[in-house]
Amino acid sequence: MAKKKTLRLFSWNVNGLRACGRKGFLDWLHAAKPDILGLQETRALPEQLDENILNPDGYQVQLHPAEKKGYSGVGLYTRIEPGSVVLGGLDDPAFNSEGRLIIADYGDFLFYTGYFPNGGNDLSRVPYKLDFSEAVLQHAEAQRRQGRSIVICGDINTAHHEIDLANPQSNQKNTGFLPEERAWLSRLIDHGYVDIFRQHNPGEAGHYTWWSNRQGARARNVGWRIDYFYNTPDLVYTVAAIRHHHDVLGSDHCPIELEREV
Repeated sequence: MAKKKTLRLFSWNVNGLRACGRKGFLDWLHAAKPDILGLQETRALPEQLDENILNPDGYQVQLHPAEKKGYSGVGLYTRIEPGSVVLGGLDDPAFNSEGRLIIADYGDFLFYTGYFPNGGNDLSRVPYKLDFSEAVLQHAEAQRRQGRSIVICGDINTAHHEIDLANPQSNQKNTGFLPEERAWLSRLIDHGYVDIFRQHNPGEAGHYTWWSNRQGARARNVGWRIDYFYNTPDLVYTVAAIRHHHDVLGSDHCPIELEREV
């Protein structure tokens, strides 16, 4: 029997690609060797980036920056040539102008890397966040109706259950843990999408992907799990492992990895 090939998918909110580049992003990239890497919160126009960040050896790079400078933005680094890459792809220009989504077609699956909005300290952006989230779901569902398999990854900016953040009680009224934000993640699951990390680590607390820069939160592991890989059920059997690389610095988020056998 032929040995199955391993495909390593990564997602990482880099909290500014220029800043992360100064903190060892390229060293990490060439050491980790992701086959497909979705980036969020790149916060840079292509012309603001060094050539070695734009064209690292062995990778094709696609960037979808926000129209507003220094804000939002997503990116795709891939060693496998996709059939197509769509920057944005949602019907509403208000979503596409913020550089929040890239969709890449790899034949046996569509890869969505998304930077879902933050609801804001005053919660004023929560409706926008929920509208964007629903638009992503409806886009993916339209693709599923055409027989496509889906991988959705990125910074969803919401902890789903109390187990997914260190201080659930004190965050009940804060964006990222509001009932309506959490309800959308439940809705995603109700549509059949599988939270791969939680499937592989049921009931285990203390697994986070983002930590505040304040008061040594990361050293004390006072964090939130807000970065995810969701797969359609037909892809779940191909998952060999999922990992949070909490030891990788360079951002207030850590990279997450989904390993598939194909």
